[in-house]
Amino acid sequence: MHTVYYVFVIAYTLIGLSALIYALFFKKDISNRVVSVLFIPEFVTMASYFATKIFNLKVELVPFTYDIAMVVFLIVAYRIAMYDVADAAIDSIVEKGNTGFASFDFKHRFLGSNSVAGEMLPFLNNLMVDSVVKEQTLIKWLEDFKADESNDKISYKRDDKIYLININSLVSGKKKVGYQLLITDDTEEQKYMEMLQRFNSKLEQEVDQKTRNIVEMHDRLIISMATMVESRDNSTGGHIKRTSDCMRYLIDAMKAGGYPGLTDKFCHDIIKAAPMHDLGKIAVDDAILRFEGRYNDEQYKEMKKHAAEGARIVHEILKDTDDYEFHVLAENVAHYHHERWDGSGYPEGLKGTAIPFEARIMAIADVYDALVSKRCYKDSMPFEKADAIIMDGFGTQFDASLKPYYVAARPKLEEYYRGLAQE
Repeated sequence: MHTVYYVFVIAYTLIGLSALIYALFFKKDISNRVVSVLFIPEFVTMASYFATKIFNLKVELVPFTYDIAMVVFLIVAYRIAMYDVADAAIDSIVEKGNTGFASFDFKHRFLGSNSVAGEMLPFLNNLMVDSVVKEQTLIKWLEDFKADESNDKISYKRDDKIYLININSLVSGKKKVGYQLLITDDTEEQKYMEMLQRFNSKLEQEVDQKTRNIVEMHDRLIISMATMVESRDNSTGGHIKRTSDCMRYLIDAMKAGGYPGLTDKFCHDIIKAAPMHDLGKIAVDDAILRFEGRYNDEQYKEMKKHAAEGARIVHEILKDTDDYEFHVLAENVAHYHHERWDGSGYPEGLKGTAIPFEARIMAIADVYDALVSKRCYKDSMPFEKADAIIMDGFGTQFDASLKPYYVAARPKLEEYYRGLAQE
């Protein structure tokens, strides 16, 4: 059995040496220095053992070589720890003293923390290792993370400090065993973000103000062009303002009546576009535009061109605007406000719902003003007679679905025109 024992000792020695030699030449992720150092306890232990047997030494050297081996293993362990990049990085962060760490298991039992974490979250200082957490704020953080791991970042304010808390799973090997909190002082960063937000808000306000100024200037320019066109027309003085006000009353009635699909933007845009409906008259010859009396067929044919020409002018004015919806709406109002529901209107002879919705509303405001206003070729029509003509026109000239909203707006319209007559 002594012989068998020697064979086992030699076999174990050879296996150990083989592993070290293999690591030395074939394992690139293991330090050659570490492997070389590990040869020392292997040789010293075996040499002392056989020396004792061969030379019959009265002193047992093997226990002493175990002490040598332990020193070597401690040195190796220290070196190996340096090669663990993750641990080395964490140790460096901890050394800086600006990051707190705290760990908890899935039963909310406290596993430990560093001193920085205790300074940032003082309630950690009252916890004993393995004691169950009572702090409801902390429990909520952990439970929210457990329910959804995207809830891994928390901004926590205490006194005049703001801390950023990152929650991660605490892993042992490949198994999740709890929660790891990384706590950093985010006060300066948050103050910088607040300052940046205030600056951006101020900048946005300035940009909004500049944009409003540009839009107002643009609107005034359009109104000025429309007024300039109207100044050439002997028959329709004040028509632009009156139709714009009529449009507002109609839209208010439609909003109050809950017309389906009516948006605030549409209401704003159609009232804004109303003054542009007759811009095409700028292309009509003065001899026709300033003619006093009723047009003959040839003159009326020329006057009807203003609708298509108005659409072209509006298109050119608004072609570079960012508000494409308003562009289309304003162009439709100018182009199609003389179309009729039965298809007998101009310039395209559109029928029914083929006529853009905004143009159908504009047609009512345009015709109502033409009826109740004094023109060079006629007196203003009594409200009752004008109302009878408008009501009779629903289903032929006008969209019948708009009838109840005209009826609702009628008292406001009559009050408005009575006020104008008294001025």
